[in-house]
Amino acid sequence: MAYFYKGLTAVLLSSLSFFVTQKQTQELAFAGSIAGLVLVVSLVLLFGENKLFPKLRGDVIFCVGVGALLGFAVAWFLGTVIRFEELNLALYLILGLFGARAGKSFSKEPGLAIFGGGSGALPASDPFGVAPINKDEVRDKILDTSVVIDGRILDIADTHFIDGPLILPNFVLREIQLISDSSDPIKRARGRRGLEMLNKLQRKGSIEVKITYKDYSDTREVDAKLIKLARDTGGKIVTNDFNLNKVAELQGVKVLNLNTLANALKPVVLPGEELGIQVIKEGKDENQGIGYLEDGTMVVIENGGHLVGKEVKVTVTSIIQTAAGKMIFTKANSNGGSDKGDRGDRENRGNKGGDRNFDRGERNQERGEDRGNRYERQERSGEDRGNRKDFQNRNQNRGGNYQEKSEKPDDFGNRKDFQDQQQQQ
Repeated sequence: MAYFYKGLTAVLLSSLSFFVTQKQTQELAFAGSIAGLVLVVSLVLLFGENKLFPKLRGDVIFCVGVGALLGFAVAWFLGTVIRFEELNLALYLILGLFGARAGKSFSKEPGLAIFGGGSGALPASDPFGVAPINKDEVRDKILDTSVVIDGRILDIADTHFIDGPLILPNFVLREIQLISDSSDPIKRARGRRGLEMLNKLQRKGSIEVKITYKDYSDTREVDAKLIKLARDTGGKIVTNDFNLNKVAELQGVKVLNLNTLANALKPVVLPGEELGIQVIKEGKDENQGIGYLEDGTMVVIENGGHLVGKEVKVTVTSIIQTAAGKMIFTKANSNGGSDKGDRGDRENRGNKGGDRNFDRGERNQERGEDRGNRYERQERSGEDRGNRKDFQNRNQNRGGNYQEKSEKPDDFGNRKDFQDQQQQQ
């Protein structure tokens, strides 16, 4: 749209110059050459102002040109009414300059994006519309599907690290809606998370969120549409997509990658520093372990494949930084975690062996006590048997004595018979 208005301005200026020149000179050829020259100069100035005058704003050029054109038109109308040839040139100069000045003043008004600018008021010390380049100029932030689903944009907006409105293209919103309606439960959950993040952004109001319905029917890919929209509006793309980041940078589009921001905020680790890390799993290479820092940074541990599940001390050897993330390469300390871990294993095994020996000794002692008790019971039973035998012998002896005592009356009877026989004699 800005190109259309710039071209229209050049055509109007050329037509006005032809009309004025033809009226003053009454020569069509000369008037045509002047009109062609004005047309070429206007086109060069309007479309090449970014290259020729990098500090001159396009909206100012456009408004000044339109104002001058209106001033010339008013001068022509007054010239036809007054019909005073000596004042015609003065009218054109005065009203043309007045119109240009009025157009410059009008360029300060906001909302002139359709005219090729509309960036707000100029400084009071800049009477000619020449403003210094502002590298921190607030630009629209165009949201990508990946950054909406990620959700971290909500926290960043709350911290006010991002200025300017967040632009949500309608084709990105449609893509998120399609993902939320997917039959895959994982994709469906991600899509619904993205819609929830957008609702939270709008409700909090910490930053303005606008939906643009500008679409590109000749392009099917969402990434290509985002790049075109950013080029047309001068905005920046906010994304987590590594490939979109690279393609956009190749086409001269500014990109804000949240992964790059997160990597920049991670604590700095230098080669030679010692870290305490827990080995989570084995790596792809032989005898290689993998661990992670608290911020999620992957740590590759050389000679750590046999230390899975252990907390070890490692020394940083090198660091690789990429757009996809950071990787820290380390080596397990020879006198640190690995030896201590092996020594600890041996001590644990020795303790376990000592415990087993102690348990075995207790069981043997218990068996010995059982045997001693058994021997005591056997001795007691032997004594009981001996006592019973003595008792039986005593009983037998008593029986013999009883028998002898029972025989004594017989002897007494024999003596009585003997005495009786002696008396008879």
